[in-house]
Amino acid sequence: MATIKKGILGGVSGKVGNVVGGSWKGIDYLRTMADVVTNPNTELQATQRSKFATVVKFLQPITEVVRIGFKGYAVKMTAFNAAFSYNYHNALTGSYPDFAVDYPKALISRGSLAGTLNAGCESTEAAKVQLNWAVQSLSGSASAGDTVVAVIFNPVKQEAVYQLDAATRADGSLVLDVPAYFSGDTVHCYLSFMSLNAMLGSQSSKSGISDSVYAGNVTVA
Repeated sequence: MATIKKGILGGVSGKVGNVVGGSWKGIDYLRTMADVVTNPNTELQATQRSKFATVVKFLQPITEVVRIGFKGYAVKMTAFNAAFSYNYHNALTGSYPDFAVDYPKALISRGSLAGTLNAGCESTEAAKVQLNWAVQSLSGSASAGDTVVAVIFNPVKQEAVYQLDAATRADGSLVLDVPAYFSGDTVHCYLSFMSLNAMLGSQSSKSGISDSVYAGNVTVA
């Protein structure tokens, strides 16, 4: 049973239903008691945990990349959480228990800087992956000197290779070395473009960073 001190507007001490009253360092408070979960393994809970794990396994190997790529969306949350939220809601496919990342829909960066068209990837030399992109006419604040961020994600090994300053927009291609044990695995490739000022923090992250571009998948030679 709860008691009300100092009248109806005073502090409450004790329990009424699932509401508990008390005092801490002279401050009266009310809090609700946590619901007792009788079965923590319901289908809904298992589904949510599976979705969560699927997205985290994709993002964890590229944490450094998404911390930069999503910093413009880190409002009342971390950049990693912003990346998680986007990909959780937009880049999952399948049904429980077989969820997977829809790689062409996934983003490793978000922003309004122009990206590129006709991106692709190939692997003709052992332990090397080449990424290519069209160097089209520039628009908006895009510059030939924009930094290219490249990511190669290996879902079999749950590992990623990335480079934050892999090339400039004007280069049109780059080659990344990957571990020899990637040979025979299918990897997924991403490109992102960032202005130097955005990288240094002197320009808005949203205007100085592009949405990442999916450059396709390739079997590593």
